[in-house]
Amino acid sequence: MTTHVLILCTHNSARSVLAEGMLNHWARKLGRDVVAHSAGSAPSGRINPFALEALARAGVDIAGVRSKSWDEFAAADAPPLSIVITVCDSAAAEVCPVFVGRAGEAPVKVHWGYPDPSNAEGGDDGKRRAFELTRQAIGYRMLQLLALPLETMERAALQRALEQIALT
Repeated sequence: MTTHVLILCTHNSARSVLAEGMLNHWARKLGRDVVAHSAGSAPSGRINPFALEALARAGVDIAGVRSKSWDEFAAADAPPLSIVITVCDSAAAEVCPVFVGRAGEAPVKVHWGYPDPSNAEGGDDGKRRAFELTRQAIGYRMLQLLALPLETMERAALQRALEQIALT
């Protein structure tokens, strides 16, 4: 059964897009039945070009990446979510819609915060560097997530494991 992971950030234009791209990239490479999605509470409607550049330079397929509302994942026809990860502090503080998980349970939620690379100093070169470092940090955590036996973990154990990953 596919494990669906939703990554949230307010504008769904940078960090959540990097996370969606990296998790899907590593899941495909490792042959894991995991699908990442990203969304925002107030989506910008566009993806930051530095995010797209960082993903493309890492060999990540960026076709079909778009900025979207988290409301899509609260709809009746949304995929059953196993995990919801917030990657920005403002999204973590917001009241999320009710997301449906497997067997009607709410998905496990965790916060993995990252500074906004869009705010990096140093002009375009500084932003490129910040986006690449953020992509690498997110990619490392996604590899740790994929190392978990997601198909067989009980909810409480999954919650603890995801919280441990947040500390790395």
